Amino acid sequence: MRKKTLLFALGLCIGTSGFLWGANDEPLYKNPKAPIEDRVEDLLHRMTLHEKTLQLQNKSVGKIDEIESTYQGQSYGCTHEMGQTAEVCAKIYNELQKYMLTKTRLGIPILTAVEGIQGILQNNSTLFPHAIAQGSTFNPELIERMTEVAGEEAAAMGIHQVLSPVFDIARELRWGRVEETYGEDPYLIAEMGIGFVKGYQKHQITCTPKHFVSHGTPAGGLNCAFVSGGEREFRSIYLYPFARVIKEADPLCIMSCYSAYDGIPVSASLYYMTDVLRDELGFKGYVYSDWGSVDRVMTFHYAVPTREDAARVSLIAGVDLDVDSDYETLEQQVKEGKIDESYIDKAVRRVLYVKFALGLFDRPYFGDPKQVKKVVRSDKHIALAKEIADESAILLENKDHILPLDPTKYKSIAVVGPNSNQTIFGDYAWTTPDTKEGITLYQGLQEVMGNKVQLKQVDGCDWWSQKEEHIVDAVKAVEQSDLAIVAIGTRSTFLGRGPRYSTAGEGFDLSSLELPGKQLELLKAVKATGKPMIVVFIAGKPLVMSWAKENADAVLVQWYAGEQQGRSMADILVGAVNPSGRLNVSFPRSTGNTPCFYNYYPTDRVQRFDRPGTYDEPAGHYIFEHPYALWEFGYGLSYTDFKYTNCSLNDSVFSDKGKLVVTVEVENTGKFDGKEVVQLYVRDKISSVSTPIKQLKAFKKMLVKAGKKGTVTLEIPVTELALYDARMKHVVEPGEFEIQVGSSSDRIHFNKTIIVN
Repeated sequence: MRKKTLLFALGLCIGTSGFLWGANDEPLYKNPKAPIEDRVEDLLHRMTLHEKTLQLQNKSVGKIDEIESTYQGQSYGCTHEMGQTAEVCAKIYNELQKYMLTKTRLGIPILTAVEGIQGILQNNSTLFPHAIAQGSTFNPELIERMTEVAGEEAAAMGIHQVLSPVFDIARELRWGRVEETYGEDPYLIAEMGIGFVKGYQKHQITCTPKHFVSHGTPAGGLNCAFVSGGEREFRSIYLYPFARVIKEADPLCIMSCYSAYDGIPVSASLYYMTDVLRDELGFKGYVYSDWGSVDRVMTFHYAVPTREDAARVSLIAGVDLDVDSDYETLEQQVKEGKIDESYIDKAVRRVLYVKFALGLFDRPYFGDPKQVKKVVRSDKHIALAKEIADESAILLENKDHILPLDPTKYKSIAVVGPNSNQTIFGDYAWTTPDTKEGITLYQGLQEVMGNKVQLKQVDGCDWWSQKEEHIVDAVKAVEQSDLAIVAIGTRSTFLGRGPRYSTAGEGFDLSSLELPGKQLELLKAVKATGKPMIVVFIAGKPLVMSWAKENADAVLVQWYAGEQQGRSMADILVGAVNPSGRLNVSFPRSTGNTPCFYNYYPTDRVQRFDRPGTYDEPAGHYIFEHPYALWEFGYGLSYTDFKYTNCSLNDSVFSDKGKLVVTVEVENTGKFDGKEVVQLYVRDKISSVSTPIKQLKAFKKMLVKAGKKGTVTLEIPVTELALYDARMKHVVEPGEFEIQVGSSSDRIHFNKTIIVN
């Protein structure tokens, strides 16, 4: 009765063919007032098997005059274009959607996808800081603002789907893709990722959280390699960010991964892709394969003998759209009885659901080429890129308060190092290795210093090779100057833009975490001049900086910080900006000192019966060094001083359904306005299974004026204290929990104890 009433209300009738029609002989799927589920079913039943299987495939679009020869009257699930300018892309997508509506039998629009982790990957789009820099801001609201304006650019181009963010955990520092992550902590990743997704969604653009799941800790640090672990680690660490974003932001797409977890190729796993992702987490959208992840079930994991088998097991597992070509075999497999058509229908429903949910059928001409010049890379967007860069830089050492620099004290400054006069954007920006886009550190200092200080710039060495003959040139420049600023680190470039000599990024993994090339020798040579030395580490991941910690007068970290990176760092060096970034990835003392993440188990580093050794006095655990990070997660200095003056809890005894509310008062006792990141960690004092020594469960960044106080309120549902017990039940065990409030994981200012009944 209810269904008949609904159909009557919509003015619909059922024809002799069994299809639903509107009052004006309009198919139901074209009626914007009809429920999405009904529109999906109506369209699905009109489609041939061939049309269905094309909806499960990606078809790259070329130039406008190639559309007909590329698509030949057929509609596909998805497309991408990542080589043209933003304006050309907008024109291509407008013509492509017009073609889909008017030149294909059913007029099914096509999803347009693009990489968008640090701004849209179309030439001339705004170049925002990379994900690792976004994470070090500890400011999810700022990142939501970033993706909101990036979404404005994407919308002008006609883009519906962004192939980001990355939810992998940065625990294996040899891995090249650390720069694409938000850091080493699941809670931080979830918070930053939720902000990222919500910003794009304001323009009805879906994000694609990836790589589902357990991808970012590959064996040996080698991209796509086997990831080891058990069910408890899987759920407590790797699954956590995905569970949060699906629950709190409801993205319409998830990307599968290349790797195998605990021996199971994830993209071919019904357990991971359906039982967990859909049945447990409640994901309603469609799963988009990583490039080649379906084919690699055969060629990489050797789990099946043929590409037909790879396509079949991946589809049944729950991978709905194959970006590569293996799903081309599905139509014939159905005809041969190798796979039931119901699996095709299930995946097509999901793809069509997303197209309807994003409004593609009702507003297919999503982009506006005329708006591109007004919107893309506008002054407002570039200013926001600068703001994010400002908040991402991390001050790690500042001996004798050498920073901020007073330009009146220096007649000349040497700016040396391989990263001193080259912008580095990372592995998902549209730039080339030797790009002239953006502002380098040297250029930024020129803008800030003007004619007040003479600047001498020399690379001294490159960032990768064993060549050292030009170090003497850098030394000469330093000897003729009053101060040295040495910019060292890594470089990476998008695989589609001809990377050369990359030392980080996708596919570029390191066997050693020592500074590549002769960069350490450059630092030592500069130090030998006796001149004050400031080290600026510009990189996509932590490396061994033990020598710099001991010998540099100041150390600053700047993760790839977008097109305003040089001006941002120059403003920080002279005090126009007070650094407020915090470490989202811990720094190792040596390659053998990894993994060095902060949330380890008590058994892993704490050894009460022995003490760590040194080179002067070898001992145990380790023989020659401490088994702890060089700089810990959450750490970062400021040009001002903060004093934590008060901390109060709303209660001391809670039920497992309760909420802990912590109020923290912080006073700025220094001379500079500054932003402090108040961090709350929890330790389960006694637990039936091993739990980390502490886990981040809340944080808040706030501006506190010099001489003033600020207050933050942090809320933690008691359910966040849950663990997976010996029987893998997710429970909050009764007992005592230590609440630690501080300015980093190793600088705790308040310790409180609560009891959960």
